[in-house]
Amino acid sequence: MASAAEQLAASINFGAFSKATELKNRIWFTLGALVIYRLGTYIPIPGIDSAILQEIFKNNAGGILGMFDMFSGGALGRMTIFALNIMPYISASIIIQLLTAVSPTLEALKKEGESGRKKLNQYTRYGTVGLAAVQSYGIAIGLEGMRAGTQSAVIDPGMFFRLLTVVTLTGGTVFLMWIGEQITARGIGNGISLIIMAGIVANLPQALASTLELGRTGAMSHFFIIFFLLMSVAVVMVIVFMERAQRRILVQYPKRQQGNRMFGGEASHLPLKINTSGVIPPIFASSLLLLPATVAQFESSGPTTTWIGTITSYVAHGTPLYMGLYIGLIVFFCFFYTAIVFNPAETADNLRKYGGFIPGIRPGKNTADYLDYVLTRITVAGAIYLSAVCILPEILISQYAVPFYFGGTSLLIVVSVTMDTVAQVHSHLLAHQYEGLIKKAKLRGRRG
Repeated sequence: MASAAEQLAASINFGAFSKATELKNRIWFTLGALVIYRLGTYIPIPGIDSAILQEIFKNNAGGILGMFDMFSGGALGRMTIFALNIMPYISASIIIQLLTAVSPTLEALKKEGESGRKKLNQYTRYGTVGLAAVQSYGIAIGLEGMRAGTQSAVIDPGMFFRLLTVVTLTGGTVFLMWIGEQITARGIGNGISLIIMAGIVANLPQALASTLELGRTGAMSHFFIIFFLLMSVAVVMVIVFMERAQRRILVQYPKRQQGNRMFGGEASHLPLKINTSGVIPPIFASSLLLLPATVAQFESSGPTTTWIGTITSYVAHGTPLYMGLYIGLIVFFCFFYTAIVFNPAETADNLRKYGGFIPGIRPGKNTADYLDYVLTRITVAGAIYLSAVCILPEILISQYAVPFYFGGTSLLIVVSVTMDTVAQVHSHLLAHQYEGLIKKAKLRGRRG
């Protein structure tokens, strides 16, 4: 069966793609949705002086605002209707998943299947609206305090501007959340992840041009630019290798006799990914760090210096506190998200139901304990890998002022989402090929 699948995969070519009408429709739908998203990142909210705002963001490009602007695809720097991007949805997802782990009611909903999942998704949407409204109001207040010299970034400050900003930014986030869900259902790949990736990729050409400009003016040595680009390629190779790495656990199925024939007795593998949590931990960690730090950055741009300015200095890029919090959150979400997506007890129970067992391990609790032991060890390796990929480039960025977009988090998101999307395209092509073979077999059977 495996060899047949490999031969079928090898036979996939452009001709097969051209005949896969459903796949083409899904790809065109995804591209159209992403184009709409990119157009929205150029529609500014009313009441903003764009020239003053660009000057303020230019001075803070390497800090927290630069990171938030990276995830929003430049929408925050232009203060457009998609300035908040999809980050409130991610924060709401974190909160709901945390509550699911501690609340019996939400945990029961999770176990109800499709109906429970729909209710949890609805709670996540409500949480997204609430968080977006709070963050929008904070941004509105922060914008009123942002100045370049004596000029304010807001043309007419006041309650009307704040309410208008809340409605505009919250509506933009809800619209992006809807687009992401539509891409997931009717397009290719995970819609939320593709929106984040599209924002990062859109800024890569500008970041590359800025890096080359630093080399042209002599602000950065040509040797270091070449080294940094080679390091980015090396990071991409490490990401691809680690995202494909698996720990395969041998599972044996006993033989059984039905009449005069013997069935079963095959051996298969239970694949456990080294990085089970995928790209979720860096995104979750970044969003949690951005939530308080962005407001602090806005407030610290005001005319008075308060304790918020001290917080801003502590969580700035390159500081020990920022690095420590970032690593700690990545490690935490690696274990937390892995525990959510993979349940050793449930897996062991399913193996026992179908007669499967791990050689040398008793079915039931012993199998669950063994799976938990293996999963914990490989998750440690996955957490170290994610922390290294995300932190090492951050150190170089903070020390040598390289554009923020070449950070490990952005590369991890782009590479992981691209691999996942390509895998889904490949799966659709395989399904199309199988359907074609089945139709040919039926036609031959009728003719025979």
